Amino acid sequence: MFYAIAENKIDLRGYRFEHRLEDIQTLNERALRGELHISAISIHAYPYVADKYALLPCGASMGDGYGPLVIRERRTPDFEDPTANADARDWLRRKTIAVPGKMTSAFLALRLYLGEFKYVVVPFDQIFEAVKTGRADAGLIIHEGQLTYERAGFQKIVDLGEWWKRNTGMPLPLGGNVIRKDIPPDIQRDLLEIMRESIDFGLKHRREAVQHAMPYARDMDTELAGKFIGMYVNDFTRDYGTVGQEAIRRFLNDGKAAGYIDQEFEIEFVR
Repeated sequence: MFYAIAENKIDLRGYRFEHRLEDIQTLNERALRGELHISAISIHAYPYVADKYALLPCGASMGDGYGPLVIRERRTPDFEDPTANADARDWLRRKTIAVPGKMTSAFLALRLYLGEFKYVVVPFDQIFEAVKTGRADAGLIIHEGQLTYERAGFQKIVDLGEWWKRNTGMPLPLGGNVIRKDIPPDIQRDLLEIMRESIDFGLKHRREAVQHAMPYARDMDTELAGKFIGMYVNDFTRDYGTVGQEAIRRFLNDGKAAGYIDQEFEIEFVR
């Protein structure tokens, strides 16, 4: 998404951008404090930062029929059919699940799927290890783990994006970009246009953009990294559109109705 900005491939209109590469849970926490002018955050975190930030209509990561996975080691003996949803829920509710952060969208999606369950918070890139060492019985996988879990010796129990699509007909909103409300409206619009141009440039110059991203591709070769990017940088990334906006409202309102979001909020998009 940010290749063109980082490498000055487009007109930045006199603005200078300092790129901070941090995991999503850290960015969620920084957004709570209003530290960054523009930030990626989990959609789940938005109600808690809506007083400080508005959602940019571009930069989304949405899983359209796919998304975060719950996995377990293949050798686990007491659960034979991870594709049977009733059995999966029953098994998972009796186990401890490693999750990548309580403010992640994956965590909210899992709560909507399961209800209450036991969990332990683990950095996203240590979840496989937490399951292997027995700290957790199952793991909630985001990022590239969605493509590498099998070769790492794990078995999928449920794909939460698939479950969400089947139940709502909508894509599962996972990540988005926000901008601080105290930035003047004309500058907000400038920054929105720059970000959209950067996304467009990346989509049009895909090979170069993938190469730019490769230093951050954990345990993935170029082919796999390109596949992962294709899952989450797409038409919804360029603009939520009506479908994407409705998906965000449904996801957050369902979380609020279930008691998993205890914050009053209004969803505001930059226009």
